[in-house]
Amino acid sequence: MTESLVRTSDYDKIIDQAASRVFSAMAGRTSAEDMERLHNAFEFAREAHSAQKRKTGEPYILHPIAVANIAANEINLDVNSVIAAFLHDVVEDTPHTIDEIEQLFGEDVAFLVKVVTKQKKEKYEMSKQLDNFKQMLNSVQYDIRALLVKLSDRLHNMRTLSSMSTAKQMKIAGETDYFYAPLATRLGLYDVKTELENLSLKFRCPHDYNLLEEKIRLDEQRNHDRLKAFVDEISTVLKMNGIKARVYSEYRRPYSLWRKMIKYSDDFDHLKYRHFVDIVFKEEEGVTEKSTVLKIYSILTDRFKEKPGGISNYIDSPKENGYQSFHLKLLADYGKWEEVHISSERMVRNSKYGCLSDRSEGNIRRWINKFRGVLKDIAQHGQDGTNFIENVVASFYNDDIMTFSPQGKPIILPQKSTAIDFAYEIHSELGLHAKYCRINGRIASIKTRLHRGDIVEIITDPDVHPESDWLDHAVSYKARRAINSYLSKVPKSKFLRCSHCYPIPGEEVIGFKESPGVITVHKRDCSVAIKLASQHGDSIKAVDFEPDETLYPVELEIHCIDRRHMIIDIMDCISNRLQLSVGSINTTTADYIVIMTITLGVYSYDELQTIIKSVTEIPDVEEVKARALS
Repeated sequence: MTESLVRTSDYDKIIDQAASRVFSAMAGRTSAEDMERLHNAFEFAREAHSAQKRKTGEPYILHPIAVANIAANEINLDVNSVIAAFLHDVVEDTPHTIDEIEQLFGEDVAFLVKVVTKQKKEKYEMSKQLDNFKQMLNSVQYDIRALLVKLSDRLHNMRTLSSMSTAKQMKIAGETDYFYAPLATRLGLYDVKTELENLSLKFRCPHDYNLLEEKIRLDEQRNHDRLKAFVDEISTVLKMNGIKARVYSEYRRPYSLWRKMIKYSDDFDHLKYRHFVDIVFKEEEGVTEKSTVLKIYSILTDRFKEKPGGISNYIDSPKENGYQSFHLKLLADYGKWEEVHISSERMVRNSKYGCLSDRSEGNIRRWINKFRGVLKDIAQHGQDGTNFIENVVASFYNDDIMTFSPQGKPIILPQKSTAIDFAYEIHSELGLHAKYCRINGRIASIKTRLHRGDIVEIITDPDVHPESDWLDHAVSYKARRAINSYLSKVPKSKFLRCSHCYPIPGEEVIGFKESPGVITVHKRDCSVAIKLASQHGDSIKAVDFEPDETLYPVELEIHCIDRRHMIIDIMDCISNRLQLSVGSINTTTADYIVIMTITLGVYSYDELQTIIKSVTEIPDVEEVKARALS
């Protein structure tokens, strides 16, 4: 009994101390009236959760306090958001209602609490998790703060995830990696994003995470002296030139290195730029940040050799989430390229607070409108269920690259985008007829992946339209939506083709009913059809396999006697006389015998016979064989 009372007394002290950190953070930026509301919210939550404990055995109220502390101290939210952080689990976990919250703390707080409260339903639209994601995203139509409260909640849950079962850890870490960390990225909250990513990796892949932490520790020890000398030399050079700046080295975290190892197929020891050097200068009145950056750049490149092509200018071309900095690579005196980031104190501050770094109404409204426009577009085009979340992730959460039109217009795209995405981002009609492109002046397929800084020109043809494999190369929501829309309107064959004989319209065929509404078409001499006829004769169906707008791939194998202009004559026949597009050509010549293999598309068996006849009539062509492809 006494032990229990002492423990309760200790927890009361811990609770009061934890809450006082929230109050201290808010006191300097909150009115006396709102501070009273904040205290009342804490006491209300404390009473509501008084009977609850966390998995660790601690009083549950320590979790809402921790969430409020993150919201107040780490994300720097307003008073209503911090009140909502105190109250975020009250409606979900206790008998209290949203109506009570609204009566006691106002409509704004009630809205925020409602958004972060998981709705209990008999039947979920998608799944409990996906419905919860969608509920939060829909709130952005009105406000962005609910997402920030939820990120505060998620960050504390991840910090205390060790008390959960392995299955629960995987579920929560998976959600975090898929949804919450990318959300923090898009909102520009670099510190939150980094911690969420690393905690997710720690609980999803503890062995890999611990191994990387140990490798980082050892690498840091090995490189400490020479990296310190490089940092000190930069500091000295800047100071000699009148530049006041903080200079320090920083190792990338395990998640960042793990992702790079996967991306570049490197092991840790062969991974470049495991760390970087930060130069952070204070802004001067009357001097632009860019001027200071260029001055520092000039000073550094006078002292150190610069790696050609090693610059990334995120000052003139900020990332979509607002990130700004100037990155370059310098050759240190010990013969190794080192990555250096030059930023102002404002840029560093913006990386921490992201969308809230500028609290003006216009700036917050711009962030909201970014979300609202795409969410509305996705909803209007019927993207429900899992596809809704996938399309939001593709639209918002990928890190972005900045590419340019030949006229210098910047086009921001998700990482791993191709020229297909670029074309649709400029205009839907450009994407609809994109034939090929020029990237930095060089001809390339529209399926080519783009990189930051690429200058892209799309060349169109009115006879070219999206094909189904474009979906394997398109990344952006806008491109994928438009391609799917086009493909859904293309007439589809009423039949499935046998995967053994690949019939084409006009051949003698027979159908077999395999399941309701599904008929597979075979050539009449197909061995599979003969077998089916002997075993499932009742499923035979007469079919009209007529030509339509579908092109069927075929391969011609042409045997001929070698002579001058033979290949030219064959290609003239196919391309000019027959007006056909060639997919591929392969030729082999041995002992004056040429075997030429050509792939192309035909609409019907009759067309194929016309092609064979025309090619056979070319002098010195001995034989033409044809076979249909899948």
